[in-house]
Amino acid sequence: MNPAIVIGLDCITGLQVARLLDARGVPVIGVARRPHHFACRTRACRRVLVADTAGEALVEALVRLGPTLEAPGVLYPCTDAAVRQVSLHREALRPWYLFALPDHDTVEMLMDKARFYAFARQHGLPVPATLLLHSRREAADAARQLTFPCLLKPTLKTPTWERATKAKAFRVTSPDELLALYDRCARWADTLMVQEWVEGPDHNLYSCNAYFDAGSRPLATFVSRKLRQWPIKTGTSCLGVACRHDTLLETTVRLFRLARFHGLAYLEMKQDARTGRHLIIEPNVGRPTGRSVIAEAGGVELHLTMYCDLTGRPLPARRAQDDRRITWVYLRRDLQASAAYWRRGELTPGEWWRSLRGPKVFAVWSPRDPVPFFLDVWQTAQGAARAWLRSLAGRLRPRGRPAPQAPHHTG
Repeated sequence: MNPAIVIGLDCITGLQVARLLDARGVPVIGVARRPHHFACRTRACRRVLVADTAGEALVEALVRLGPTLEAPGVLYPCTDAAVRQVSLHREALRPWYLFALPDHDTVEMLMDKARFYAFARQHGLPVPATLLLHSRREAADAARQLTFPCLLKPTLKTPTWERATKAKAFRVTSPDELLALYDRCARWADTLMVQEWVEGPDHNLYSCNAYFDAGSRPLATFVSRKLRQWPIKTGTSCLGVACRHDTLLETTVRLFRLARFHGLAYLEMKQDARTGRHLIIEPNVGRPTGRSVIAEAGGVELHLTMYCDLTGRPLPARRAQDDRRITWVYLRRDLQASAAYWRRGELTPGEWWRSLRGPKVFAVWSPRDPVPFFLDVWQTAQGAARAWLRSLAGRLRPRGRPAPQAPHHTG
């Protein structure tokens, strides 16, 4: 049987996809950059390879693995960097692997926020007003032109950006803050973009996960709504619920057909509280997303559809969304987010409890595979304790006495 190769096992997306495919009888091999990550302790994988999933070492590891497989492996890259590596080196991987991607230029266009914005404007797709910043002078001009708040983010999330910050974007509330953030972030990415802030609470964010075949036909689609995210306002989902949204579904299908797309696709839109318009926030392409496994819990075999399409097996019968309500939750992060919403007066204990009622699927918790959950909690507690001790040491250090320095070695 064709194995599934989950690239980026060391994130909640990789963990969820590995568990999902394993539960459907697909043998799973994981690839991770951080072997000590809690997700790498899952029982869902037959084996776990260690490689830098953001660099060419990933391709080298896959090329070594390929000849040992009894049947071609189906690639499930779970990060943007892994998608880019697979796309760039697709010819080297073709002898041993099956994957769903359009041509490389289309992959780059959909990943590069500046190019995607131009594509969206060209085809009349609804996007927020956006300015590109190539220099501090352009940032100063933008600070004079823009209405605040707005959003500052890279056009392309580089490894340098990911090493420097976990934030996808920064919410900016004033011209001075924009210039200060530009000075801080400009060295992390070649080009930054500043975008109109779409007003409204986090639960105005909707997303559609889909799989498009080689003819850009949507074989499976699933729509859900973000209820909470961490960090709040600019983070990633920690609680979402299945829903129906015809505008989002129609826009998703139209966009990816226009792009002649093949593979797993995701589109997020937000309803502007001032105008009622739904505006595109971002696409993600070529990979599962953090909340995409809500599709299977909600009756749509999204990830298995791709597997069957690539391996020539009959497609799953369950590929159309119905009206059932299902909630997806990342418990640890949802507790962090809920505390922040509560402090802002945007969530009551009763509202929090009601949001978790009904059928649920969990990002990390699994009674069949509990070790990753407990390791996640333990590693988070360790990190919080270290941060508290550093803070305490800083407060107790006598004023005027410099912090101890590591000895300097030469030669």
